[in-house]
Amino acid sequence: MVTLRPMGESAVLAEVADLAAVTRLHAALAADPLPGVDDLVPAARTVLVAFDPRRTSAAVVGAWVRAAERAVPDAAPPGPRVEVPVRYDGVDLVDTAELLGIRPDELVARHRAAEWTVAFTGFAPGFAYLVSPDWPFDVPRLARPRTRVPAGAVGLAGSFTGAYPRDTPGGWRLIASTDAVLFDPDAAEPVLLPPRARVRFVPARERVRVGAGYLAGGPPAAAATPSPHTTPALRIVAPGPLATVQDLGRPGRASLGVARSGALDREALRIANRLVGNAESAAGIEITLGGFRARAEVDIWVAVTGALADVSVDGRAADAYAPLLLSAGAELSIAPARGGLRLYLAIRGGVDAPTALGSRATDVLAGLGPAPLRADAVVRSGSAVGEIPAIDGFPWSVPPSALDMVLGPGPRAEWFAPAAVDALVEATWTVSPDLDRIGIRLDGPALARVRPEELPSEGMRPGAIQVPPHGRPVILLADGPVTGGYPVIGVVPDAALDALAQVRPGDRVRFRRG
Repeated sequence: MVTLRPMGESAVLAEVADLAAVTRLHAALAADPLPGVDDLVPAARTVLVAFDPRRTSAAVVGAWVRAAERAVPDAAPPGPRVEVPVRYDGVDLVDTAELLGIRPDELVARHRAAEWTVAFTGFAPGFAYLVSPDWPFDVPRLARPRTRVPAGAVGLAGSFTGAYPRDTPGGWRLIASTDAVLFDPDAAEPVLLPPRARVRFVPARERVRVGAGYLAGGPPAAAATPSPHTTPALRIVAPGPLATVQDLGRPGRASLGVARSGALDREALRIANRLVGNAESAAGIEITLGGFRARAEVDIWVAVTGALADVSVDGRAADAYAPLLLSAGAELSIAPARGGLRLYLAIRGGVDAPTALGSRATDVLAGLGPAPLRADAVVRSGSAVGEIPAIDGFPWSVPPSALDMVLGPGPRAEWFAPAAVDALVEATWTVSPDLDRIGIRLDGPALARVRPEELPSEGMRPGAIQVPPHGRPVILLADGPVTGGYPVIGVVPDAALDALAQVRPGDRVRFRRG
């Protein structure tokens, strides 16, 4: 029997009895697509169905899911066999064995002896959730996730094991490491461990080859070459704390473990592009906090939008939210932001950079897209498609230091005490210094749970408000994981995410019921 749980305004979480039922339901939904549904994300006991409210409704989606439950297809055949070389050197190995009441060598032996199957992918591209009937343990996650887990770390959480494809935050208990190339967006088969693959962990050796792909080392990556139709536009003098190439992202790929990514303040990027005659979806530069300088390589039109910061050209004040013509050799400077956090720099013709899975966006969690910009990097522009608009001034406002936003329904509100749900909307939350493109941690009262058990990993969305065991909420942003194991108490509407992109440490956030 399927239970439908709302995930904000544009997604439904379909919960079933077990992983086998998830596999059947996901296959049935994929075989009979519904117009307006953008993504299906299977997980441990749920399938997240993401949809466009302008093209369909939660009621129509719910009826479609229930019909699919009654018309499930035959089980899919098993996937390929893959061996993953590991070293059992994880920092949590001894503590995890003690937690389970066994010796470390017994934990290693059981992990190595089991035949694992990829149940689903998520969290980050290339991150596979592996299960095995030979594995009897249920391992609790860390009470407070690490802010950095190194690439190749092999961990345990609940009944799953998995390997991190790159450096990311994470709450799994780490028992081993691997040099396997788990995700390569340029490969014909970018994911090493696809759904239904049968996996064995074997002692690490220098190189292991399976079929046409490599498990360790991998073939050398091809160097990106600039398009012959692009022009060197800007040379970075100082990128500030973080400057990345961003467009409108990679929507609709969560089922591959790929987050939406793209500009956090999408409206600011769209406006910047319109001001220089670009398509709204053209790639620009997202600048965190300011402190940015670049020199024009050619005569080029640019526009700066987003946070409040002083803009100058060769030391002379210039306007934000207006097209600026930079002469070759001129230096554009953006001072540290005085209000808001992120600025957007559009270049006429758009930023030209290599694409990954259809987008030029830099995903800092997954490592997709161009690397963050460094001093002396040359930013290239494409061909202009529109005219520079004639404007006297563009209306805009300084990003506020206090936000008040509607709270949409979360699928796991019943996991929390009624007082915790009330506290979420009654408290004034302070933005923690712990914020990035992945999420925003809020400081305030701890939100008490009435269900202390582990939540099996399930699909996530930008705007989902997760609550880790320490009780402080985290709002996921565009580079956030596509699956997670902390309960979602509420969801911020998609329209509010642009405003959240501009909050700074110390700013205030309040929620109100919709």
